[in-house]
Amino acid sequence: MEEVKKASKFEKVAARCWNLLNEGKPFTPIFVFGTFLLFSISQFGQPGFIPAFFSSFILIVPLLVLYYLFDFPLFLRNYLWFPFIAYLIVFKVVHLPLFFLALGLYFFFTILFWGTLYYHLRIGTSWLNFTRFWKLVLKNSDSTSGNAQEQMPKFLLLLSLWYYYYEFFREDGTFSGVDWKTLLIFYGALLVYTLILHRNLFDWQPKAIPTYTQNMPENEKALNEKVVVIVIDGMRKDRFEAAHTPYLDSLRKQGTEFLNMETVYPARTVVCFSSMFTGTYPFEHGIKSNMVWKHGVNVESIFDSLRKVDKTGKMLAVAHLVDAFGDDVETFTAVMKNDVVDSKIMEKARKVMDEQDPDLFIVQLISTDQTGHSRGVLYDEYLQKIHEADQHVKRFIEHLEKTGKAENTTFIICADHGQADGIGGHGHLDEGERFVPFFMYGPHIAQGIKVEEKKSLVSIAPTIAYLLGAPYPSHSRGPVLVEALKEQEQK
Repeated sequence: MEEVKKASKFEKVAARCWNLLNEGKPFTPIFVFGTFLLFSISQFGQPGFIPAFFSSFILIVPLLVLYYLFDFPLFLRNYLWFPFIAYLIVFKVVHLPLFFLALGLYFFFTILFWGTLYYHLRIGTSWLNFTRFWKLVLKNSDSTSGNAQEQMPKFLLLLSLWYYYYEFFREDGTFSGVDWKTLLIFYGALLVYTLILHRNLFDWQPKAIPTYTQNMPENEKALNEKVVVIVIDGMRKDRFEAAHTPYLDSLRKQGTEFLNMETVYPARTVVCFSSMFTGTYPFEHGIKSNMVWKHGVNVESIFDSLRKVDKTGKMLAVAHLVDAFGDDVETFTAVMKNDVVDSKIMEKARKVMDEQDPDLFIVQLISTDQTGHSRGVLYDEYLQKIHEADQHVKRFIEHLEKTGKAENTTFIICADHGQADGIGGHGHLDEGERFVPFFMYGPHIAQGIKVEEKKSLVSIAPTIAYLLGAPYPSHSRGPVLVEALKEQEQK
């Protein structure tokens, strides 16, 4: 089998650029500006065009800022239509050609460009993927560009208000002639409305652990020679239970399973990995979405902790995790047929273990997540990818057993987040996102234990540090998962 290629510099840059269009916060202003620019293209060069264009744009900037600062995921998106209705009552201007252009561009981007062309070129989905993807976009509930029910009321209001003031300035209006009282009341009421909604209804975020790791003193004597973490990206817990996974089932029966392992908020891949391997939350490590503006976590990671005791760690993952962990990540390209990507990742994983032999090795499998995003999680294709992941894990661990690298090794098998209905959305903790499969297996792990108490993925970093005899990362908040340790069971 041909070896999986590293992500090129171009792919790393392209991944960051794509996040500008994928994440809902940057998408909204980019889409609104581009749409209005296309709408007014016939008037380029006419006298007064540029002043009218930019003067009217300035007046909608406060609304752009408001929508950038506040998310409206899940059922909150239903409340976005009320400000649009208020606009219709107050300003009484609707321009249907602009509406139809915006809606046409939006569904062209999400269904044909993203759901069909992008996925065909990147992971090999069918040219007919749009026949299903349109349903996924309409159902998706997370604050991404693919959430039609959130994006539509946002961009329709923004474009309507922009058009209203664009026509005002084209007819020789000036800033002194703007009805500032009406505009300020409208914006003020919208701000108050948004604050009330978020204060009273946006209440489902997991609570952060208030103290740093303290349930176990740091362990100076390692229990394990190695820890291997296999993250099956985007594996939804209830769909994992429905899939055919004989090998993973055997591991969790022989080890310790945490039945209520909670991910972090927002449940984006880079955010989750950053929390998993620093032991803390976005407000502290600084990674708050897949769109990383400042590269590198702000706190120590488990890789930093291992370096303090002359041990090594390596993560084999997609390009955008470099944004969080830098050179500790060995990348693989995500531009590959989805049917072969996980097998090539595991081939590379075996090579890393054979040649580099790290004390901590983290592997990210991506096919399950990509299938959820491109085809949806409620279909047989998604269950098939989970089954394939089961077999990839089996062959990888069997290889480590043959080479003697599994004898004193703890294996952690988990997902970084689940996935919601629709385009496999994840981030704002819809049904299917919050709790993830999580179990541990190895010679120092208690057998046949099922822990029902709610835990958090921020416990991964301190638990790894404890197993490998390293200090906890500087801002680690998660408690060590002592329920899984045989030594604690015997006390």
